[in-house]
Amino acid sequence: MCGICGFINHSRDQNADELRAQVRRMATRLQHRGPDDSGEWVEAEAGLAFGHRRLSIIDLSPLGHQPMLSAHERYVLIFNGEIYNFKTLRAELEQLGHRFRGHSDTEVMLAAFEQWGPHAATQRFNGMFAYALWDRRERRLFLARDRMGEKPLYYGWQGNTFFFASELKALRAHAAFQNQINREALALLMRYAYVPAPHSIYNEIFKLLPGTLLTLDFSQALHALPEPQPYWQLRDAAQSGLAHARSHDERELIAELDALLREAVKLRMESDVPLGAFLSGGIDSSLIVALMQAQHTQPVKTFTIGFDDRDYDEAPFAKQVAQHLGTTHTELYVSPEETRAVIPRLPLLYDEPFADSSQIPTFLVSQMARRHVTVCLSGDGGDELFCGYRRYFRGHQLWKKMAWLPQSSRNVLARAITAMPPRMLNHSLRGLRGATAKFSRPGAVGDKLHKFAGMMNAEHAEDFYERLITFWHDSESLVRNAAHTPRLYADFKSDFNLQNFSERMMYLDARHYLPDDILVKVDRASMAVSLEARVPLLDHRIVEFAWQTPLALKLRNDQGKWLVRQVLHRYVPEEFFKREKKGFGVPLAEWLRGPLREWAEALLHEERLQREGFFNPQPIRKKWLEHLCGDYEWQYELWNVLMFQAWLEERGRR
Repeated sequence: MCGICGFINHSRDQNADELRAQVRRMATRLQHRGPDDSGEWVEAEAGLAFGHRRLSIIDLSPLGHQPMLSAHERYVLIFNGEIYNFKTLRAELEQLGHRFRGHSDTEVMLAAFEQWGPHAATQRFNGMFAYALWDRRERRLFLARDRMGEKPLYYGWQGNTFFFASELKALRAHAAFQNQINREALALLMRYAYVPAPHSIYNEIFKLLPGTLLTLDFSQALHALPEPQPYWQLRDAAQSGLAHARSHDERELIAELDALLREAVKLRMESDVPLGAFLSGGIDSSLIVALMQAQHTQPVKTFTIGFDDRDYDEAPFAKQVAQHLGTTHTELYVSPEETRAVIPRLPLLYDEPFADSSQIPTFLVSQMARRHVTVCLSGDGGDELFCGYRRYFRGHQLWKKMAWLPQSSRNVLARAITAMPPRMLNHSLRGLRGATAKFSRPGAVGDKLHKFAGMMNAEHAEDFYERLITFWHDSESLVRNAAHTPRLYADFKSDFNLQNFSERMMYLDARHYLPDDILVKVDRASMAVSLEARVPLLDHRIVEFAWQTPLALKLRNDQGKWLVRQVLHRYVPEEFFKREKKGFGVPLAEWLRGPLREWAEALLHEERLQREGFFNPQPIRKKWLEHLCGDYEWQYELWNVLMFQAWLEERGRR
């Protein structure tokens, strides 16, 4: 795991020493991603500079140093991530006549590029990666990102300079970088709590889409930015899977998924440094740990963060699983004060404004695990692949119940619900707690009803889902001078037609929410403490298998992840998981009314918002005051604004 960065000065007005000094400044900003080693490579006649920071995981010797040249010195590579099947590829390449000095996956990648070319070689990689490859003979730069988007890569032209880096902080270290904020991206942040790819918070800087390879040919015109070309697409995996759906033989599919997961976990346990796993006590992390322990002769190291608030604490469940499997388990209970102490660090940790509040416990568990190991396996991805989120089936049920109503009737019903604040609705419905417990936690029925009312105006299923996962619906009017920003799901039908609404939601989340929220959260939190996080469930073979699996084997009896549960029950008793999913969050609503109130008030002050010029203050102030008095729960909408404001304040200090 590493940090990569580089640039091409098209003016070619810097000598080798100047290029090296500039890229070293950029790479220094990524030291947290790679504290063990650093390196640069420059080609002054091309204006090219590569920078690398290394976290040594495989081949700890100097033979793993980057940037690395291929055996025939045609290619130069800097690489962030791991190629899990590198030993298999190495054996194949040795049969073809290649010889190796060390045993790193980087050297295997370079031999693969020489043998098959960048596009075909990348298709053979099973891993998480972002790389930059310079073809010295053809004067071409290749940038690529793994299939599901586990590793980040930003890129773009500004003036006469082409930039790329693992994180934006490296780009900001370059003298030619322009710090102009992209207001359309800011509107997207307000809507979704993250900036979706290919956008970034800065003008003219983009995120490389998962599963794509960009080729920059220096025989082309200046500033030409070709479209990244896919070498693998989730759409193709889903289409092919649905067209060639597997049989409903449950025992066969359970056994096959078990075997696939075992292989994916085994590959991700390859490490020359200490390795462990995050264990929340949920289905996915428990399954990953169970498969690790089944293939390991020593107790696996597992890590859990606990909270005093029972609504957010899953540590007792994790401990139960750890004891059953016989892991060496470490749990750390953190106080609310310790948890809140992370908040001032978030702008630096996440670099681009990011507002998923589970970023806080994710950082805390990463920080704790890093005291013991350098690599941790994670259970992310199971919900999006195997129908784990409640919205996939309850959202489907809601849409079916309301879609038949005329739009005018839905509008009348929505107005009737929203005529009363959520707190009053909670009070009025307090006698129906038993009937509402299935859909909402105690005290949150009114907020759920208001959310439902906001979805009643949906014109079609995708519009319904857009409203379901959106925070600020009219974000263009919230952000000053923001042009119309596209809805993530508006063009879904032009992508391909999925008949089942639950499957459509799963696909859309795997394409957007998973890489741009979940995987960003995990990558930045873990790399902030120089910890490598690996995600076995996102092995592309498992992704493809999931789309070949009939929905009836994912969703059964109003419960998701049925097939995954059957595999887990081979290792852990079923009764351990007969409970509702808690999630990995913090009590934001209470904090904003209490210990965070002064901090939030300073960032949301009307004069400040007016002076900075990014937001129209009135809707923000309205929600802030409604939240403070307790009539409404606007913590997530406000957190989106607060995370941008905190990032903006930190940016002004640099």
